[in-house]
Amino acid sequence: MNTLRKHLVIAFTAAGLFGATVGAQAQSAAPVEGRQASTLTAEQRLAKKAEWQAKAGERHAKMAQKRAEHQAKLQASLNLTAQQKPAWDAFVASRAPVKHGERAGRGDRAAWASLSAPQRMEKQIAMQKARTAHMESRLTALNSFYAVLTPEQRKTFDAQAQHRKGGRHHQQHRANA
Repeated sequence: MNTLRKHLVIAFTAAGLFGATVGAQAQSAAPVEGRQASTLTAEQRLAKKAEWQAKAGERHAKMAQKRAEHQAKLQASLNLTAQQKPAWDAFVASRAPVKHGERAGRGDRAAWASLSAPQRMEKQIAMQKARTAHMESRLTALNSFYAVLTPEQRKTFDAQAQHRKGGRHHQQHRANA
């Protein structure tokens, strides 16, 4: 009798596992409602790209407005003197975003794809060097501005600059967390 119970328990457990497996497969095979088809036509992709590009101007204007608001808030909190104003102006000018045409980008996708792996890496290194040179020019302007600040202004500047740590991408993740 004891052996029969064991066999029944094993049989029912196996049947239960089989049923759960079949149910899980049926659920995963069912289409998810509201999800777009993974394959868009070329026409649909072009339409989405055009829509995204049309909104790019809005996004750039919004970012420029936020940047201007932040700079105005920082300038007001620093209480800059007339002697400090030229260093401030140079600092703000160095922080201006790089215009799209001025970037050392990959360029045409077809041209990029036609390059060999070593050529692509050489281009990537050249782009990184250009970004580093740009950052170094920003650092020069920052150091010049920082040198004309009083110790109290430096504390204020450091406290406000610390809040922007991580860039837009990381700020977005912190806000969503």
